[in-house]
Amino acid sequence: MTLNWILLLLTSLFASAGQGDVPSFKGGRKGLQSFISQNLIYPGYSKQNCIQGTIEVSFRLTRTGHVSDSRIQNGLGIDLDEEALRIVRLSSGKWIVPDDFDTTNVMVMPVSFSLTDYGCAGRSAKQIKEAIHAYRAQEELTAAITNFYSQRQPGKYSSEDEQKIIQLKEQLGIDESYIDGLFKQAVKKLKQGDKQGACEDLHFIKNLGSSKADKMIEANCK
Repeated sequence: MTLNWILLLLTSLFASAGQGDVPSFKGGRKGLQSFISQNLIYPGYSKQNCIQGTIEVSFRLTRTGHVSDSRIQNGLGIDLDEEALRIVRLSSGKWIVPDDFDTTNVMVMPVSFSLTDYGCAGRSAKQIKEAIHAYRAQEELTAAITNFYSQRQPGKYSSEDEQKIIQLKEQLGIDESYIDGLFKQAVKKLKQGDKQGACEDLHFIKNLGSSKADKMIEANCK
């Protein structure tokens, strides 16, 4: 089966509309669609669980077309939110801002994620809702793991404590295959020029107790 996604960055909305011309993406609509198709990484958890939807990201543009104050305005509280926010941030510097545009205006960009030909037709609304709740529960457990490794100091923890964390990692499926997937994702983001997103992934790997990303962090995330 092939994975397809439809990403439609719909008409930009503004907190104060109707004042002068509005910003446009360099290359127009086709340029925007090309940018999205080349840079989107459909989040693993949502892809595996057939979670789709529209995430609204609010942001402002500077006079030079750079993104600022970006945040989730309306999301699902899962990895789709993170990717929508990343894509908007990655578009920084690629906007043409008219001289008469009020840069205090807040733009709201709906980012629509859709999976086709991926066996999602049989997933019920109840199953998807349960998957969303499961993601949020797993986030809390994952935080316990990352807190342990980020704060661990020699002689400041017991082998029993570490064994509990190891068991928790096994329970959540955080194994070498999972780490490899995160690492490949970080490398892809670096190639896209998304140093911030890549370094977040690399530090996440480190805080899961793996040394796989150490050299990449040293080379790219100072």
